[in-house]
Amino acid sequence: MSNRIAVVPGSFDPPTLGHLDVIRRAASLYDELHVLVVHNPGKEAMLPISDRMNLLEQSIKEDGMPGNIIVGSWSVGLLVDYARDVNAGVLVKGIRSQVDVAYETPMAIVNRHLAEIETVFLLPDPAHALVSSSLVRQVAGLGGDVSPFVPRSVAAFLDTGARGI
Repeated sequence: MSNRIAVVPGSFDPPTLGHLDVIRRAASLYDELHVLVVHNPGKEAMLPISDRMNLLEQSIKEDGMPGNIIVGSWSVGLLVDYARDVNAGVLVKGIRSQVDVAYETPMAIVNRHLAEIETVFLLPDPAHALVSSSLVRQVAGLGGDVSPFVPRSVAAFLDTGARGI
């Protein structure tokens, strides 16, 4: 039996409980799961990639997820190039709404065309369906409590105010 390898890409700025839900469920479906912090040129990031990677690693560990998860980053080139480099045949994306479907579908078709990489969409746990990193950034920026929406380590990190949110 060959290894089933998948990639969960995202900006994870910051990681949310919804992200962890998708990562946890994807880790149970694949032999090896790469959680990839990607640079999105269309978004201005609140946190540096290194902080996002560290927060993901801490959150995955706190959650007690299996050891088949590798956290990495990718900022140059096509996502499918990374997937090919690690022999992944699948990209896993969390889908919260029809807006996400409309946004992700053309990318999934292009990725399949470019590299024969399939995209699997996972629906969120309803408890996390309306939470986005953008919403968390806005609440944190205005001094609100983000602890219901993010892992403990992320809430503690954001609460320190060290980044001048």
